[in-house]
Amino acid sequence: MAVPGARAADGVSTGGGVVHLANLPKPEGLHSDAAYNSDLAFTGDYAIGGNYDGFGVYDISVPARPRLVSTVVCPGGQGDVSVSGDLLYFSVDYPRAGTECGAASVPTTDPEGFEGIRIFDISDKANPQYVAAVATDCGSHTNTLVPGKDGEHEYVYVSSYSPSERFPNCQPPHDKVSIIEVPLADPAAASVVNEPELFPDGGHRRTTGCHDITVYPERDIAAAACLGDGLLLDTSDPAEPRVVDRVQDPNFAFWHSATFTNDARNVVFTDELGGGSAATCTEEIGPERGADAVYSLDLGGASPELGFRSYYKLPRHQTETENCVAHNGSLIPVPGQDFFVQSWYQGGVSVIDLTDPDRPVEIGHFDRGPWKPDTLSTAGSWSAYYYRGHVYSSDIQRGLDVLKLTDPRLSEAENVRMDEFNPQSQPSFPSPR
Repeated sequence: MAVPGARAADGVSTGGGVVHLANLPKPEGLHSDAAYNSDLAFTGDYAIGGNYDGFGVYDISVPARPRLVSTVVCPGGQGDVSVSGDLLYFSVDYPRAGTECGAASVPTTDPEGFEGIRIFDISDKANPQYVAAVATDCGSHTNTLVPGKDGEHEYVYVSSYSPSERFPNCQPPHDKVSIIEVPLADPAAASVVNEPELFPDGGHRRTTGCHDITVYPERDIAAAACLGDGLLLDTSDPAEPRVVDRVQDPNFAFWHSATFTNDARNVVFTDELGGGSAATCTEEIGPERGADAVYSLDLGGASPELGFRSYYKLPRHQTETENCVAHNGSLIPVPGQDFFVQSWYQGGVSVIDLTDPDRPVEIGHFDRGPWKPDTLSTAGSWSAYYYRGHVYSSDIQRGLDVLKLTDPRLSEAENVRMDEFNPQSQPSFPSPR
């Protein structure tokens, strides 16, 4: 079943039937080296691309010719995004003088500085409108959309953490998440309704908050990556998530994110060793650090449990000037199988067969050479997600990449259509016929 690879004149290397269809550079206003492209969310024929200085709306109705529809310049750092109907939730992780988009940066010591979630109305994709802002303790490094049970509300889980003494507004103890309730009839009235403490006993010595949470609403569960701990949460009451299991791993430096397999029998946690700015995809670092860890998940008993199965590490060693480590990805929706596409910063994009959780293996890739061959600098694929037959990669410096997967094992995924996709609010897809 091997599919040939190739190396293009522009230095792009592909393998396993991965075809690079298009690249769209970062838009004007969001294009400096410090304005990192970050996460992606999808609605209909559009991709929303987060950026440290705002976000871009892209028309992807013709994947080989993506088109920028609008740009919103609204600095605040991180720029994690989730979309729900006409609403866009945008993470602000660096303090600003006020809630408005033009507010200046202020020191983290400023008690009046705003951090949290900005809400936009994107019903007109060419002209998004600012709706409201909700301040959260320690800001919002990431956000996760959680549907409500009554059809009248939805929730946004806000994760933040204190990585060092450089951030005095987020010093430990900070072992909680903020939960924003959004009344769908009046999103401007959104407010924080709960701040559950996930580590009442103090947690792991490295845990000072959570980095990211992935919910699986259909099964009322969530996997939380909380720096030194991986958690399994019961979300049957979205406003009151409850910890039901917790794991630690001596090889993990920074629990970063998580993805369930479609049957929820396994969970993939990622380790962002070096915080995303280090060259960790080297022979010296080895295959078990800065990697994925696959855990089995037993939901059948009275007490759900996570059990370690294996590691997966990018098999292609990168140079000392390429920041490279496990980062954001999603399932490729092949019914009855477990395939995963994942970003690795300057390690590019990896297509992984997880069907045997004890022996995950790469079956395809997309990789560029170093952003700056003589200097270690932050670049590469922040997020790589499968949506409507293609993979969309948010490259920190180079913009939006579109990939086509031609491996025949993945062809059934093209039949799975989604009207909306937030990778951290994981949808299920059909079982095999």
